[in-house]
Amino acid sequence: MTTREYDVVVVGAGTAGSYAAATVANAGYSVAVLDRKGEGEAGHIACGDALKGAGSFPDAIPRSQIESAITNAGVDHGRFEIPQEDAVLEIPVPGELAVVDRWEYGRKVIEGADDAGAELRYDTVVKDIRQTDEGRVTGVRAVDSGEAVDYEADLVIDGAGALSILQDKADLAGATFDTNVTYQQFCSAYREIVHVDEPVEWADALVFKPTERAAGYLWYFPRTETEINAGLGFQMTEEPMQLVDDLKRDLRDRPEFEDATVEDKLGAALPTRRPYDSAVAPGFMAAGDAAGHVNPTTGGGIGGAARAGTYAGEQAVEALDEGDVSESQLWEYNTNVMDRFGARFATLDVYNVFMTAYDVDDLMGMLAALPAEKIAEGLYSGETDIGLWLKVKTAAKAVGHLSTIYDLYETKQLAERVLDHYEGYPEDPAGFDRWQSGRDDLMEEVYATTGADPKY
Repeated sequence: MTTREYDVVVVGAGTAGSYAAATVANAGYSVAVLDRKGEGEAGHIACGDALKGAGSFPDAIPRSQIESAITNAGVDHGRFEIPQEDAVLEIPVPGELAVVDRWEYGRKVIEGADDAGAELRYDTVVKDIRQTDEGRVTGVRAVDSGEAVDYEADLVIDGAGALSILQDKADLAGATFDTNVTYQQFCSAYREIVHVDEPVEWADALVFKPTERAAGYLWYFPRTETEINAGLGFQMTEEPMQLVDDLKRDLRDRPEFEDATVEDKLGAALPTRRPYDSAVAPGFMAAGDAAGHVNPTTGGGIGGAARAGTYAGEQAVEALDEGDVSESQLWEYNTNVMDRFGARFATLDVYNVFMTAYDVDDLMGMLAALPAEKIAEGLYSGETDIGLWLKVKTAAKAVGHLSTIYDLYETKQLAERVLDHYEGYPEDPAGFDRWQSGRDDLMEEVYATTGADPKY
């Protein structure tokens, strides 16, 4: 068996993996990126193509590197179509927003990692983890273009996505690494790239439409005025949807898609859960979808993956500089994630839990009754002032939905407490058990208030 040695091995050439690899390579350390796809297919994944905050992405891969993949920078709001209420809500989206050609974007971030000095290994399927008897991860075992290869490294970074096998293969029982992951915390999604003859009238918006169940939605994201990313997804806790048929049915009902042609079809699973409580173990870190770094209310994961990959790469460099890849040495990666976006995502997960407890008509009625700017605050920042719900109830359109609105108000109070708790995330592993226990107590209150089934 062939053995190859590197300072760091990154599994997965997606956003998280590419940013992590570029960060490590820029610091002068050797890094291999292993991807199961061939060079021509690498970077091709199912995605909604919406990109938020591209201007503030880490510079491990320069913004200029991905500029050509941004196909629509004119998007500035969300368009929520609510058939149950015969309503359309135009909701502002705070911050920079764009739609990208995801495959082109995927190629560009891989190119960025390559330019930084990372070694890309395509057609490489990871089969197992290498660990010492004490539990430190020391590499992976893979089949590289048909050849069995041991990749040895001081550190392994898992950027292989929501369905990564690394965490199943590794023995993480002695670490803080979050193993409380089940199918209930995932979404199944499918999308098509659809071409139309005439420009759509909503080319400046991200279009959302509820499915026939509460924990799912359709989306229409315009790459250009005539090229649309059309897709849908549903929470795994729900009864399975016929994703392809359901999307086709909605496309047939929309006049703008008459005589449309489909260029590309792809499905995927993605996490719609809070970020991992801890994504580190001796010699091992996870980033991006592989660590739940996704907005659980929208499914948006590109920005979180870019940032988490960079933080993982920075922590890898620090650990290599110190000659220490222990869990405590890697812990700062956890605190960086929680401080910079993880706490906000965990707060948004409270609203995701809330949504699973109500039927779609109740939720859509409530959505139509709330001010658009408050919905935007809740979806994208996890913070919104629903304290004036008593004023909302005086609106004629809110009649019949007052109970749901009040439940949301109560849930919002709990979400604020969850955010406060995450802002006290421990600075080292010693305080982790106590912090985790306090968070779990808060979630019990969330379940009791919403009536939702426990998610974790």
